[in-house]
Amino acid sequence: MREVNFYQLESGKIPVKEFLDSLTGKQAQKVTWVLELFEETALVPKQYFKKLSGTDNIWEVRIIFAGDIFRLLGFFDSDKNFIITNGFKKKTMKTPQNEIRTAEERKRNYFKRKK
Repeated sequence: MREVNFYQLESGKIPVKEFLDSLTGKQAQKVTWVLELFEETALVPKQYFKKLSGTDNIWEVRIIFAGDIFRLLGFFDSDKNFIITNGFKKKTMKTPQNEIRTAEERKRNYFKRKK
């Protein structure tokens, strides 16, 4: 099906891994479950995955656990390869613009470095 990969900064740091490491064990377990669902299911339910309108093809992986809302943003490198650029705990109704900008900047940098 699909493969999920984490964006790596030029310094070698992996921001999404650092975000996941900041979660509790149960929170990280739920995030992992949603990512596995994304990898293994042809049509992922909208409650877990949707395209953010008004962005440069940025997609949002959506996780709710015990009243907490987490989001992972990313983009498709190909039909089978999804790159997650950043993650955060959502505290407002709208996805923060700074998180969207971060995802878009990392997407541009990813393709620039890939050439």
